[in-house]
Amino acid sequence: MGFECVEGRNRGKIVLYALSTCVWCNKTKKLLADLGVEYSYVYVDLLKGEDRKSALDDVKRHNPKATFPTTVIDDEKCIIGFKEKEIKEALRL
Repeated sequence: MGFECVEGRNRGKIVLYALSTCVWCNKTKKLLADLGVEYSYVYVDLLKGEDRKSALDDVKRHNPKATFPTTVIDDEKCIIGFKEKEIKEALRL
């Protein structure tokens, strides 16, 4: 589906659904990189066709309003928006 993987320390499965033009999405990416954790991300707005539909379906499973950024940790915890404290707590940092 076009996920990019960023290497770092394994803190579980971290997936970031983002928009390429979103300031808050880029802040979330920067936070995850600064924390040095491994994560995957995809710019949903740059996907086309079935890949885009599939990504939006994934987002809506965790975040029915499909707003961005949507960060999913271990397929259980969903953090909507840029919430530094909540992200750090979820990653036990």
